[in-house]
Amino acid sequence: MKRLLIWNLAILFLAVFALTAAQAGWDPDKEKDARETIAKLKQKAPKLNRFFQKAYGYAVFPTVAKGGIGIGAAYGSGVVYRKGKAIGTASLTQVTIGFQLGGQAYNEIIFFQNKRALDNFTDGNFELNAQASAVAITLGASADADYSNGVAIFTMAKGGLMYEASVGGQKFSYTPK
Repeated sequence: MKRLLIWNLAILFLAVFALTAAQAGWDPDKEKDARETIAKLKQKAPKLNRFFQKAYGYAVFPTVAKGGIGIGAAYGSGVVYRKGKAIGTASLTQVTIGFQLGGQAYNEIIFFQNKRALDNFTDGNFELNAQASAVAITLGASADADYSNGVAIFTMAKGGLMYEASVGGQKFSYTPK
């Protein structure tokens, strides 16, 4: 019975995310939100400037909302850039399982070191699994961060509180501008 309840909750989370993702598309306000997020990230962590200057491209998710009780889910939408120019939108979905309780919102940015890494993302062949690690942006953080397999990931908390010891992964979808 408990296992059935867990699966039903997981299906519910996925259905909500699928409906939200279906509404994704180009919207000038998305780019405005992404640009504001970039400015905030550069201000909070100036050492990220080297990534912005040298990355072939990046995906900016101004708000990723995450919540869970045993099973967790997250969703966010953002803008994808190549050499500083917006080329499309992306959505992020995540499902996790394990000990977790609460909810939070955060910014996420994924830097692509080269054309191959960005093409992998825009072709729909990009997922982050449990082994991928993001650097949380705090004062002084990201000083030693570098690319792993052509990708560097950074997050910055916006609000909320979440206790978590879980596994899962992020899946992305891309829509050209």
